[in-house]
Amino acid sequence: MADGYFRIAGGTVYDPRNGIDGQIRDLWIRDGKVVPPPADPSVRAARTLDATGLVVMPGGVDMHSHIAGPKVNTGRKMRPEEKRDAPPVRRTSLTRSGTMGSVPSSFATGYKYAGMGYTTVFDAAIPPLAARHAHEEFADTPCIDKGFYLLMGNNHYVMRSIRDKDPQQLEAFMAWLLGATRGYGCKLVNPGGVEMWKQRASGNVRSLDERIDHFDITPRDIVRELAAAADRLRLPHSVHIHCNNLGLPGNWTTTLETMRCLEGHRGHLTHIQFHSYGGGNVDEDTFCSRVAPLADFINANPNLTVDVGQVMFGDTTSMTGDGPLGYYLHKIYGTKWFSADIEMESGCGIAPIKYRNRSLVHSLQWAIGLEWYLMVQDPWRVVMSTDHPNGGSFLAYPQIIRLLMDRGFRRESLNQVHPAVRERTQLADLDREYTLYDIAIITRAGPARILGLDHKGHLGIGADADVTIYTPHENKQTMFETPRCVIKDGEILVDQGEIRQTCTGRVLHVAPDYDQAREADIARWFESCYSIRFRNYPVARESVHTL
Repeated sequence: MADGYFRIAGGTVYDPRNGIDGQIRDLWIRDGKVVPPPADPSVRAARTLDATGLVVMPGGVDMHSHIAGPKVNTGRKMRPEEKRDAPPVRRTSLTRSGTMGSVPSSFATGYKYAGMGYTTVFDAAIPPLAARHAHEEFADTPCIDKGFYLLMGNNHYVMRSIRDKDPQQLEAFMAWLLGATRGYGCKLVNPGGVEMWKQRASGNVRSLDERIDHFDITPRDIVRELAAAADRLRLPHSVHIHCNNLGLPGNWTTTLETMRCLEGHRGHLTHIQFHSYGGGNVDEDTFCSRVAPLADFINANPNLTVDVGQVMFGDTTSMTGDGPLGYYLHKIYGTKWFSADIEMESGCGIAPIKYRNRSLVHSLQWAIGLEWYLMVQDPWRVVMSTDHPNGGSFLAYPQIIRLLMDRGFRRESLNQVHPAVRERTQLADLDREYTLYDIAIITRAGPARILGLDHKGHLGIGADADVTIYTPHENKQTMFETPRCVIKDGEILVDQGEIRQTCTGRVLHVAPDYDQAREADIARWFESCYSIRFRNYPVARESVHTL
């Protein structure tokens, strides 16, 4: 008797959340979920995929990428030279056409993530005012589930609530904003610094204790109070922090102080590689790695997690909610530049960049990222990312996996970069090699746990039936570049490198409870300050695909 089961038979399963490390097992799937085997042994699966000799993992989870919203769309428009040179994703009977380059089109983004074995992706920085735009792009990004974090670290209402020492109003605003925009978490980008940039030419903040004009608060206040509010609301994900002084020599002290100022509250520090630099001013003679003391602090404080923001060599596009950083990169590299201010909320900076393996600074950035993977002791607290496209494309993940799993390849690669890297980092002395179990943690189980996604990143009973199956290969880059099969919600999307069918994917978002009596003050503020009416600000439920 056959029933509506899909059975993946005899695969070598890596499922860290459930403690499964290379065990040969069957997976049973029904109605898009992982289920127990049928109690009646006479029941046969309607479909069976023979995974004998193949590696089975949950679908990949990328918790920090830039794939939607106005900044990404502007980045696409800024790089016509890339669109001319990059081969397009051609239209087939099943797929739409799409353009590649460092900022792929929405269609190409979905196809390429799925083709690499990823089934869930989060955009890292959406201004609340642009949430509707992001949801419209999500609707055109196939094959993956997605969500986004809302920029709050320079929001006027947030800073006003902190100034007025009204944590309940701050908490209510955070909850209302997440629900109104269908967002997932709270993002802090250069807290206070973007507001200073908007207020005066070349403005920024340089320390956590510099006061922000007109609000009389500090970046320290913003980080601490928003982290506390997120914990009081019991949000599934902690505050997602892009520290002050990104990319500047000597910024490691700011990063360490940011970790300390959380005072035990949960915090995720993003693209940590860009915040781990020693040295002073803009002097290349002193620029060096300071990963060791930062990693020691992470290792000793379980409330903290990081993703890396690995730099990979080649052309890419820097895009960030950190407006002054965008201008800084433009001045250094002499490239074209785009800047935007979003009323009451945030800013944006976009500039092309090329990472060169003979550049001392770029070589150090590359090595510092690898040090983070190798120096954080617990792989559950460090996540694979390139801060796509800032450090490089998400398509570089298989190469990063090879660098982590193959010490010999890592040493060969170290020989190809600026020789001073050996003196200014500890990378040459790090012998650690990741296992397939470790890779499954930093690309799947770990980010899902950090995001509070109980149904993602694992293959236990009740999990979403998002499964990636790989053909083992001595060259781990080859193995992870083209999965044998990618399954989304129990349906085969990719087989032998070809897309067999597509899906829209769902949007992951939260709607925390809050004291709705406090909404009246939010409405009054909107009507007096914004160019958009309060009632028109929320994203309509029907605009969001949640099924």
